[in-house]
Amino acid sequence: MAKPIYKRHVLKTITWRIIGTLDTLVISWVVTGNPVTGLKISGIELVTKMLLYFLHERLWFQIKLTHSKKRHLIKTFTYRILGTLDTMLIASIVSGNPKAGLSIGAIELVSKLFLYYFHERIWYRFNFGLSHRKRNLDE
Repeated sequence: MAKPIYKRHVLKTITWRIIGTLDTLVISWVVTGNPVTGLKISGIELVTKMLLYFLHERLWFQIKLTHSKKRHLIKTFTYRILGTLDTMLIASIVSGNPKAGLSIGAIELVSKLFLYYFHERIWYRFNFGLSHRKRNLDE
């Protein structure tokens, strides 16, 4: 049976991926002008980003940084770097256009920074999968 914390990370992975995939779909469609290309890019990312997100969550669970806002900001930037590189590579290959890949990645760099930060803040409010947590007073 899976430990409760794994259930939390799996559920966080799924909720973030829904948000992230929809963002990728819309941005890819707008940049390329082709909904099929947008679907292909976001479909591939559905798999690669879930794996990256889960591994990122597991790594950050080991880091003992208790200041919640600082932690969430650093997590946001580290995940966004991984995610943007993944997006640029996939979009460049699928579209056959490296400029489109760079454009999609650049737009996502900004949009997903905000989306991810708020996703983290919302999840921080829930204790699902946690046996106990010490919260910092400056949340």
